[in-house]
Amino acid sequence: MTLDDLARSRCHPCKGKQDAMNDEDIQRLVGALPGWQLASAGQGIEKEFRFDDFHRTMAFVNAVAWIAHSEDHHPDMKVSYPSCKLYFATHDVGGLSRNDFICAAKVERLFGCD
Repeated sequence: MTLDDLARSRCHPCKGKQDAMNDEDIQRLVGALPGWQLASAGQGIEKEFRFDDFHRTMAFVNAVAWIAHSEDHHPDMKVSYPSCKLYFATHDVGGLSRNDFICAAKVERLFGCD
C-alpha cells in the first residue's frame, strides 16, 4: 500500500481488537509515510511538522481538524509557535488501526510531502 492508496481511502468505524493491525502491517505502512514513526511502545504513530510562523502553524492545525472531522478520526496535537506534533492512535482497538495511517497520509498530502 502506497501513500497515495492510503490518502484516497476513507476511515471506517472500528469495532475493537479485531480491527487492530498486526506488527508486520504496521511496519509496512509506517514505511509508506515519510517522517512518521512509531510512538508509545507501538501503540500510535507521530510526526512533528515545522513552520515559519504561528499563522502557518495554525492554518495547518485547522486543516488537520477539517480532515479529522471529515474522517471522524481525531489526532492528539501539540501546538507551539513553530510546530505542530500529531499523534494518531485508535482508542477502540487499543493501538493502531488502518484509520491512523489513512489520516496520516491525508495530512502528508495536505503538507505537500511525497
